[in-house]
Amino acid sequence: MISIATWNINSVRLRMPQVERFLREQAPDVLCLQEIKTIEGLFPYEAFAALGYGHHAVHGQKGYHGVATVSRMPLREFSRNDWQDNGEARHVGVELLGAGQGLVVENVYVPAGGDIPDRELNTKFGQKLDFLERMTRWADNIDRPTLITGDFNIAPLESDVWNHKGLLKVVSHTPLEVETLARFQQAHGWVDLGRQHVPAPERYYSWWSYRAKDWREGDRGRRLDHMWASPELAPQTRSHRVIEETRDWVQCSDHVPLITEIDL
Repeated sequence: MISIATWNINSVRLRMPQVERFLREQAPDVLCLQEIKTIEGLFPYEAFAALGYGHHAVHGQKGYHGVATVSRMPLREFSRNDWQDNGEARHVGVELLGAGQGLVVENVYVPAGGDIPDRELNTKFGQKLDFLERMTRWADNIDRPTLITGDFNIAPLESDVWNHKGLLKVVSHTPLEVETLARFQQAHGWVDLGRQHVPAPERYYSWWSYRAKDWREGDRGRRLDHMWASPELAPQTRSHRVIEETRDWVQCSDHVPLITEIDL
């Protein structure tokens, strides 16, 4: 059994104390981080190694974006794709070795897409849609047991947001984004592990805005973070958890971690 976590950390160097606490309390075998906001040379490798996470693949960028996968088990970097088509660091894939032999874990940070859901008025929205289309073409050719995880910046189901009708024109829940993500899902038959283990319409959010004075009381959440498995891998998953309590921690990220256990 191995456990894999994902977390948009919103600056790994700033929030390393929270990451350390999470790793001590939850101890996943693999942690995929998004929005690390640092170049590879400044990534806190030593801090992770001291916690037992001495294996890593880091695709960094100064001040923005960036993804990293750290692990207690050996791995090798498997891929880096520029689905943004502009050099931004938004993806890194690894192949697990040792106990996780052969499993590919793809770590992705999909662009947020700006505020206006119209590609003619907002280039960022168009870039997001194009990013997903490039991911879709890539998914057509996958031939390995694969987990793709990270911040997709889309809440696809009605029950993935606190107010479905109120958010239909808000970027992250528009019908066009949902349809585009569905094409990606269909391209490889991806299984949405979150909703496999926490069936809709059960409450399931992974992000709450910093603007909320009391995120728990208002509970205006969205499910922006995902873990999807290729069809042959999905039946081997045994559990899936959302670690909501991290949203209460001092200087927290606005996202919370997800953890899936897989029986390999």
